[in-house]
Amino acid sequence: MLLLRSVVFNVLFYLNLLVHLIVAIPTLVMPRWGILAVAKFWARTNLWLLRVVCGTKVEFRGVEKIPPGPLLVAAKHQSLWETFALLLILRDPAYIMKRELMWIPFFGWYTWKAGMIPIDRSKGSQALAAMNAYARREAQHDRQIIIFPEGTRRPAGAEPSYKYGVAYLYAEMGVPCVPVALNSGLFWPRRSIRRYPGTIRVEVLDPIPPGLGKDEFFERLQGEVEAATARLVAVGERELGRSGTQDVSLARSS
Repeated sequence: MLLLRSVVFNVLFYLNLLVHLIVAIPTLVMPRWGILAVAKFWARTNLWLLRVVCGTKVEFRGVEKIPPGPLLVAAKHQSLWETFALLLILRDPAYIMKRELMWIPFFGWYTWKAGMIPIDRSKGSQALAAMNAYARREAQHDRQIIIFPEGTRRPAGAEPSYKYGVAYLYAEMGVPCVPVALNSGLFWPRRSIRRYPGTIRVEVLDPIPPGLGKDEFFERLQGEVEAATARLVAVGERELGRSGTQDVSLARSS
């Protein structure tokens, strides 16, 4: 039953994406708010499908801690899930994302229109400088810049692998950083079609004020996000003890 529900959800998920890609075409000639509105509606429908088909709910904690104005949002990255779900808790988000994703027809066009921030990983320090410049520019428009400090998805419970670029970005932007912990990888594992029933928990932590040294910030960010994530993963694993612990363990080791 789990596999069947997962397959049904994945089919509906991509059909839903296709529909929204078509619906969004008029936003290419609209201001940025048009594509962001469509993207947020797409995110809501994805969460609805996930809950109805797979029995996977979501709980956002600490959203009231998000201050107004420009921000750096540094989130744990375990799954595809947070790449759309975080849209729902931020007013005007801009993701830092691989430049290659912006070459995808329609999807890439929309990310450009939405003012997402491309990064060319092949250019090393030049890519870091370009990312910082893009982020500063978008922050001047009171946007929330979302970065995944580990750079790629990591299985729930894996050893952290934070990249120091987030510290340079924090220092360059001069705005508060909001850390985000989550346990999405337990219920939407990477490299797996299975979607597990339960509750994905996202926790917004206390903002880190601007002005810290890069090393102090980096250590504080990693320590706080990892401690909160470990707590959320432990809760999720206890919940999954009723269904699918073995499969989750396999997903974590992949």
